[in-house]
Amino acid sequence: MESWLKSAVDAIGGVLGGYPLVIALLGAGLYFTLRFGGIQFRALAHSVALLRTSGAASGISPFQAFATGLASRIGTGNIAGVAMALTIGGPGAIFWMWMTALLGMASAFVESTLAQIFKISHRDETFRGGPAYYIQLGLGSRKFGIVFAIALLYTFGFALNSVQSHSIAEALEASFGWDRQWIGITLVILTAPIIYGGVRRVARFAQWLVPVMAIAYLSLAVFVCIAHMHEIPGMISMIWRHAFGLEPAAGGIAGYAVSQAVLMGVKRGLFSNEAGMGSAPNAAAVATTKHPVQQGLMQMLGVFFDTVVVCSATAFMILLSGQVTPGGAPEGAVLTQRALAMHFGDWAVVFTGITVFVLAYSSVLGNYAYAEVNMDYMTQRPWLLNVFRALVLLAVMLGSVASLPLVWSFADVGTALMAFINLVAIALLMKFALVAWRDYQRQRKAGVAEPVFTRDVMPPPLRERLPQDVW
Repeated sequence: MESWLKSAVDAIGGVLGGYPLVIALLGAGLYFTLRFGGIQFRALAHSVALLRTSGAASGISPFQAFATGLASRIGTGNIAGVAMALTIGGPGAIFWMWMTALLGMASAFVESTLAQIFKISHRDETFRGGPAYYIQLGLGSRKFGIVFAIALLYTFGFALNSVQSHSIAEALEASFGWDRQWIGITLVILTAPIIYGGVRRVARFAQWLVPVMAIAYLSLAVFVCIAHMHEIPGMISMIWRHAFGLEPAAGGIAGYAVSQAVLMGVKRGLFSNEAGMGSAPNAAAVATTKHPVQQGLMQMLGVFFDTVVVCSATAFMILLSGQVTPGGAPEGAVLTQRALAMHFGDWAVVFTGITVFVLAYSSVLGNYAYAEVNMDYMTQRPWLLNVFRALVLLAVMLGSVASLPLVWSFADVGTALMAFINLVAIALLMKFALVAWRDYQRQRKAGVAEPVFTRDVMPPPLRERLPQDVW
């Protein structure tokens, strides 16, 4: 039954998540990069500076929204996803993960800025927004918005949370020999009180957890890179050669090796940084901020940190360990554990298991926050939300005992579907983000330390589509 189900899901994923997805993600990222003048490079330093000035706000602060987005991004994709990319796509997949992130930063800016522009006030004195909202308000189509919301509920409520719980179970089983079924039950018990507390509790939890988990994991990577400093130039060269087929491939099928590198790099890059997928805008919209561009820049920074920093850290530790076997059986978090054990000894297996738990568990909470926003968009009946929460907990349980290929197949279908819908929407609505970006630049050049957005900066035809009670 499981084999048949995986074959069916893979068939759908082959259509959605193949080269059409590669072309859509990289093409959209390049287009937005050109239209916004390379914003991901020009405004990167300013994005970092915004983190220091965004702590004081009523409701959910910009930094809390940034941390919630980062909590969802940093997780299984950074540990198990990178390992799978290396075993299936080879070292060249890392290069294409970088390209997906660097170009995707522009897409992330556009989608998160739009989420702020089209956010609406919520009954709990925060805000709600995201692709479903800017599709309805900006494009005038609630039906299209509901289609996206359903795709997100499937992907983030069920598929991705199954992947996260599977990685936790896999890592803890390898570290401590615990039974996966009991791990799943424990995860349900730990997750239930927080998700039943709502988005505000998720944001507060993520605010302190994300920096701690990221610093602990990156510290190991820095140590490994310093210890193997002389090997890094050769490793970078190897990644480059494999990315473009300049390295002889087994059996002489260099073209196939490159295609696998591209596909796995883009898929795992999308899974990890979520740029253009339409997920992070749900977190970006809830922030209380003076200008939409501020949150767009911060979420753009999240893409950079997730892939260029954290995913690279995992890839370097694995490649420098000599444990990866390109073309072998797909491996996830266990490969990363084995690599760290080579660098630090057997205690690293236990440490990695704990790290995977913290990273993946925070992603479960961040994923749920996105799903709740879209559930609220579709219906505001409390009993339906409680039923959905119960189903999320069921997905967490099932993911912990399912097979690795199956849970990733379900996730790939969902992420691809979301990306296609969202990329079409933000391409059609890009003009709103462009006007906001130019207004932000104008105020900064005029010496305004904290630019303020008003609906009057939009031309009349665009202004009429903005929510009346926010801007």
